[in-house]
Amino acid sequence: MSSVISTVHLNKKFPSSEAVLDLNLEVPAGSIFGYLGPNGAGKTTTIKTIMNIYVPSSGSATVLGLDSCRLSTARLQQIGYVSENQELPGWMSVNYYLDYCRAFYPQWDTDLCDALVKQFDLPRKRQLKQLSRGMRMKAALVSAIAYRPQLLILDEPFSGLDPLVRDELVEGILAISADHNWTVLVSSHDLAEIENLVTHVAYLDRGQLQFSEELASLQDRVREVEVICEDSPQVPAAWPEAWLKPETSSAVVRFVVTDFTDGKTPEQVKSLFPRCRDLSVRQMSLRSIFISLAKSHR
Repeated sequence: MSSVISTVHLNKKFPSSEAVLDLNLEVPAGSIFGYLGPNGAGKTTTIKTIMNIYVPSSGSATVLGLDSCRLSTARLQQIGYVSENQELPGWMSVNYYLDYCRAFYPQWDTDLCDALVKQFDLPRKRQLKQLSRGMRMKAALVSAIAYRPQLLILDEPFSGLDPLVRDELVEGILAISADHNWTVLVSSHDLAEIENLVTHVAYLDRGQLQFSEELASLQDRVREVEVICEDSPQVPAAWPEAWLKPETSSAVVRFVVTDFTDGKTPEQVKSLFPRCRDLSVRQMSLRSIFISLAKSHR
């Protein structure tokens, strides 16, 4: 199975909106896949459709080789799911909650569960309602990882958490990934943490997929270019479609190239700015790429 999640012309419409439009998405087996996009882009709707919480309006999705609308109990026992809006039974203690979850999963790994509780410093005897939001998220993550799922789906897991808690969650996921052959789909706009976690990224905007590729490939092809000219630069009318709108100040022009190629792109820049005195190209962080793309789409 090359793809753990696959969607084909997937659409999800509501009476007042079209949340997901003609989505063709492949999540490779063994990847940590970042599903990115601004709030309201359709990320959570996609995940709920994949998880059979929503029924597709048209098209299809397969998860672990099965139609998402026909996920069996056995398949669901191979999927971990944690959402930012997940409600936990507040009256239960951490121990009681994890013991309760264990009964649903024959493959529950008690040693792994204990190790994660210790790593996350969870207070076993305290009620869930007495925990901070970060601690509750840790408890939810333990309950979704302890049975070693083949697929872990995280919907905005870092939203509203302090940096230390986010780091601990990321470290926990990476530690498990080092010795467990699973696939992780993580939806988030917390891009600083995502960049340290994911191997692949997809960008959704207003329900439409803009790109999906390996993170390394994305950072190779999307670069920030700065041109210093001998005088005030004139932006040519024939501006390449794959270059985002430039910013100019005095003798400097800056822009983002989304199809950068070593050798070819610098020569193309120099031909458009013949009075170029200096040219620099910088690799961009995932957050910078995301902001640039979001601004251009607006």
